[in-house]
Amino acid sequence: MARMVDCVVLKREAEGLDEPPHPGEIGIRIYESVSKEGWTDWLQRLQMIINENQLNSADPRSVEIIEQHMLGFLFGEGDLGGLPQGFQGGSKK
Repeated sequence: MARMVDCVVLKREAEGLDEPPHPGEIGIRIYESVSKEGWTDWLQRLQMIINENQLNSADPRSVEIIEQHMLGFLFGEGDLGGLPQGFQGGSKK
């Protein structure tokens, strides 16, 4: 049977991730409260954020910005996580 979580992204119960998708405490927090579908929504948003902001996931400063967007998108923390400024498109958040 699949592990279920109360997903903070979808605002409903859904199938949980198989393992923490990110290192450290943030990864554990995501594992405990984000569903597979919610994580997929984040990955789609992440691609948009990286492209629009020309971020490099190998650059520590970019990783810090990505994590801020991730916390904003998944948990509503901080000022980041929404659609990149000027982007036009459908969004769940």
